[in-house]
Amino acid sequence: MRTAYDVETVRAAERALMARLPEGALMLRAAAGLAAACAELLGRVYGSRVVLLVGSGDNGGDALYAGARLARRGAGVTAVLLSPERAHAGGLDALRRAGGSVAADEAAEELIGRADLVVDGIVGIGGKGGLRPDAARLARAAERSGAAVVAVDLPSGVEAGTGEVSGDAVRADLTVTFGTYKPGLLVDPAREYAGVVRLVDIGLELPAEGELEALQHADVARLLPAPGAESDKYRRGVVGIAAGSARYPGAAVLAVSGALRGGAGAVRYVGPAGEAVLARFPETLVSDAGPAKAGRVQAWVVGPGAGDDARTVAEVLDAQVPVLLDADGLRLAERDTVRARTAPTLMTPHAGEAAALLGVRREEVEGARLAAVRELAAVYRATVLLKGSTTLVADPAGGPVRVNPTGTPWLATAGSGDVLSGLAGSLLAAGLRAPDAGSVAAYLHGLAGRFAADGAPAGSHDVAAHIPDAWRNVNG
Repeated sequence: MRTAYDVETVRAAERALMARLPEGALMLRAAAGLAAACAELLGRVYGSRVVLLVGSGDNGGDALYAGARLARRGAGVTAVLLSPERAHAGGLDALRRAGGSVAADEAAEELIGRADLVVDGIVGIGGKGGLRPDAARLARAAERSGAAVVAVDLPSGVEAGTGEVSGDAVRADLTVTFGTYKPGLLVDPAREYAGVVRLVDIGLELPAEGELEALQHADVARLLPAPGAESDKYRRGVVGIAAGSARYPGAAVLAVSGALRGGAGAVRYVGPAGEAVLARFPETLVSDAGPAKAGRVQAWVVGPGAGDDARTVAEVLDAQVPVLLDADGLRLAERDTVRARTAPTLMTPHAGEAAALLGVRREEVEGARLAAVRELAAVYRATVLLKGSTTLVADPAGGPVRVNPTGTPWLATAGSGDVLSGLAGSLLAAGLRAPDAGSVAAYLHGLAGRFAADGAPAGSHDVAAHIPDAWRNVNG
């Protein structure tokens, strides 16, 4: 599992380690990892042209020491000092002794334009707000150049703890981060600026629980439900799907398609799209008597394509089993009813729906996804899966927010969320906790989207069809 820690936790761990090491040893460790990553990206170090953008903090020192290592291997290394009087003295001395040089500010843009590699050591993890004008000018020059851009620890101008980007920031091809991941490297919009992220171990001792965590294949495999020798369809769990309408029967079909591939033993459908569901999936148990009389279920999914059917949403929320609320169900559910539930609730809004629930603009949610998902979970006392370029899962009890590492932009297609809802609801019925059901479903859904698209557009039915491939891939 990848774990990200907030800035204060990282700094406390760094202070504790520095107290046990000779002065400067920790920076030299970081610089060695940074130089190795830069050399690997360059391929041929000797004769390459490297420009260091050096700020006044430790990131600037890391860049200078790494530049010295590259200079000793034959690279032509030039440092551009944004605050010359505050540049790291030891790093600057090391660079000069290795044959590197310092450029005047007026020559910086021309040097960047000819560089093979630009190293961003402008601002560290404590930076707030966008870049200052001089730094922003150099960041834009780096983006225009043909050079590869490597960020030291975090792209300058992004918020380390939140993933927010409130002004100009460096766009990196590679970010070399030290000791642990920072939330801004895993959460959009900042994640988009980081490029490929490479973690360099520098020996930090960190708490077991972080600010953010991202499941990996092995974590998902441990959580996937598996039938035993004595299992039958009812022991494996039954998921109820209350979805679709005369106008949107396809939402019901897609939700059922996700549910059938999610590990539960049976799927019950209630709603007006029963004929469409049976035509596609004859194994579905269909009822027109309403949720309360549909038969026993271990979890419900309600809302996809429901239109204005508030009565069905209220009836499902009254059930004493886990409930997944999606799409129209989010709009129709009474906040106090959701807050009062004793069984788990999993809400799955996209940014627009989350904004409506919070009473803010969509742009505010998209710009501060981590804050938005936490606030929604707290306000509704429910687990919230916030869909989008970075899918996040927050538990109302607190603890680390889960960030989903899988997916593809091709998943931004009609009905994709309906498939995800059915899949997550099936995992709830199979016995997974709401945070696990949400994060495992997002992981499988993202993998299935990659397999379905394979570099080309894919429909939501294709995504559902590839869920078994994703499941096998995780277990393989």
